[in-house]
Amino acid sequence: MTAVGIDVGKAALDVAIEGVAGVARFANNAVGIRRLVRRLAEVGDARIAVEATGGYEDALLEACADAGVWISRINPRQSRDFARATGELAKTDAIDARLLCLFARLFADRLRRYEAPAVWQRELRDWLRRRGQVVTTLQAQKQQSALASPAVRKLITRTVAALTRELAAIDREMRALLKVHATPALQSSKGMGPIFQATSLALLPELGTLTRHQIAKLVGVAPMNRDSGQMHGKRRIRGGRAPVRVALYMATLSAVRWDPTIRAHYQQLRARGKLGKVALIACMRKLLTIVNARRRDELRVAGGSSIAA
Repeated sequence: MTAVGIDVGKAALDVAIEGVAGVARFANNAVGIRRLVRRLAEVGDARIAVEATGGYEDALLEACADAGVWISRINPRQSRDFARATGELAKTDAIDARLLCLFARLFADRLRRYEAPAVWQRELRDWLRRRGQVVTTLQAQKQQSALASPAVRKLITRTVAALTRELAAIDREMRALLKVHATPALQSSKGMGPIFQATSLALLPELGTLTRHQIAKLVGVAPMNRDSGQMHGKRRIRGGRAPVRVALYMATLSAVRWDPTIRAHYQQLRARGKLGKVALIACMRKLLTIVNARRRDELRVAGGSSIAA
């Protein structure tokens, strides 16, 4: 096995290969990624580690996965904590690449290979991202309109109208994809609207393939222990995929009101003296567990059908 670490930036990719002196740099664009993938394909039995960097790593991950090159995306907090543990306090792109290479060597058996999403999932992911940008900008424009002069308000009104049309167009494209790919498991409870369905399909492809404990930890709704000796701290949620957690939160708010199972669970927790926020997080975890189990059953049926065919 040969460990490889890649530090991803907006403009460049810094690559450290175990046993190779120095750090190579490739452009983070289509041409540079093609060159890098060809170079990585030459490395025998590579284990490549890259940090999640807000989407700048997506093109590299998908190119490597499509080419059959083994690559794993890791949480940047883990890599930063690892750097501190090694005593490396300085931070440069080259240092980060070498530390990621060392991380890949030491934790090769714990890294999970990146599985490229289907083309329609990538498209749905891009629509979701753009929708989030439009919604944020639309809210900011409406807030500015209240304080603007009449002349400026007229310009803001035009901008709001244009953004509203774009938002409607994005929603149409997302509904078209959901009509084809959404499954009954993602529509089986009150509150599971189009945004929750799209977010689950695009940003949580592991749904149905993990245990209830694993999926809760991945999303960030699993309570983490804080115990040491005789001290027993409060269990709190932490980490996870924030966009998925936000969509799950909004779905749970609706489910607490309209879904009998989730509503009963929430009321039971409140009757036991749990705080509203604690009860709501528990309901988020329960709803995720239910959806995960139903999706798992769908995948088993689909797998059995394909085998039978």
